[in-house]
Amino acid sequence: MVKGIISRKRALEIISRFSDSKVLVVGDIMVDQFIWGKVSRISPEAPVPVVKVTSENLLLGGCANVLNNVFSMGGKVAVSGIVGSDDMGRWIIGRLKEMKIDTAGVIVEHDRPTILKTRVIAHNQQVVRFDREDQSPVTQDSLQGMLEYIESIQNDLGAVIISDYHKGVFSKELIRELRKITSERGIILCIDPKQSDFSLYRGCDLITPNHQETERALGTELENNDDITKGCKTLIKEFDFGAVLITRGEEGMSLFEHDGGVTHIPTVAREVFDVTGAGDTVIGVCALSIAAGATLKEASVLANHAAGIAVGKVGTAPVYQDELKKAL
Repeated sequence: MVKGIISRKRALEIISRFSDSKVLVVGDIMVDQFIWGKVSRISPEAPVPVVKVTSENLLLGGCANVLNNVFSMGGKVAVSGIVGSDDMGRWIIGRLKEMKIDTAGVIVEHDRPTILKTRVIAHNQQVVRFDREDQSPVTQDSLQGMLEYIESIQNDLGAVIISDYHKGVFSKELIRELRKITSERGIILCIDPKQSDFSLYRGCDLITPNHQETERALGTELENNDDITKGCKTLIKEFDFGAVLITRGEEGMSLFEHDGGVTHIPTVAREVFDVTGAGDTVIGVCALSIAAGATLKEASVLANHAAGIAVGKVGTAPVYQDELKKAL
């Protein structure tokens, strides 16, 4: 734990309220396909490894992985996004129904493929990744369907997450409407950004970029703590964010608040096998903690502990409430 921010007793008290807290995740829904195998030789056809496939599996990816982290923590969760009328889209809807999650906010676009990321893993290392996607903007009908669903559940929400993978779901209109809904009800609006132009997210309560995303947004390299502090304060001032929580890999995380407060949170990861999806864990646990009554600082510490667990797993793996309690 970070000294002076949160005690174990207080952390467990917040976690005990997860089951009464509801988070809406809006964003780019994906399927993560993992093909697992072994490499023992190089192909005679080209200088590439030959992977002997031993197993494969499908997992919820993109914003659905954020949803999965909230769900695995025992929180109530709702989702809104787009899938295609294909096998992967049907798999996602079926998986959500198995989890007893409302699928009314999942809009089917018939001329758009469900986003599918296929990763080939051999000896716990990624060999190659294939992406199947359409990044064009979603239709106006799809946008309207998402907004109607969000408006229908707005009174039940404790937090809203925008999980933007820059795959066509987000527009100024959608974010404007989400800001209106959350600000009217005093609900925190959290952003996991992939677009370099942060003006799209102007006025949101919490944004959680990683080091590289922060550099791209600022258009400059951040080489030390002073650079990061100056850069994040610039983002808050320029885009009127409530706070910036920057994830910094082995350096942990740093929280910069609108009132000038700065909190550095050292990493708790013991071993790093795979950073895939760690950002999803951070924003999912952070938003759920805030919905359960945590302060931003408290939520950031809990999210940091969850991320430390996530990077110790291979692939897009959620973190479970029992694992977080044990880590505390």
